Amino acid sequence: QVQLVESGGGLVQAGGSLRLSCAASGSMKRNNAMGWYRQAPGKQPELVAAMTHDGNTGYADSVNGRFAISRDNTKNTVYLQMNSLRPEDTGIYYCSANIFTLAQESVEYWGQGTQVTVSS
Repeated sequence: QVQLVESGGGLVQAGGSLRLSCAASGSMKRNNAMGWYRQAPGKQPELVAAMTHDGNTGYADSVNGRFAISRDNTKNTVYLQMNSLRPEDTGIYYCSANIFTLAQESVEYWGQGTQVTVSS
């Protein structure tokens, strides 16, 4: 079984920065793509940023140029550096990881979510 543990959320003023971390632990053959989703109050979840094992990245248009995703494959950890935060970035941020398991299956795992609140 694989677990994802997130940290780094909190309350910040507009224009500020936060860094989220998500560590995957447990038995796995390979940690493939990792990413971050967010869900704002009353809205559907949206993909914020994702990164493949080889380092290819993708961002939502709304965060491109302000957020940066990175990962440390030796630690099975993904980070999201969030700069120039805006009130509309407020929401619960969820980490996801596509894991190739010991049973040779590709499974999507999710973290428990961390709250990010940006005040104006």
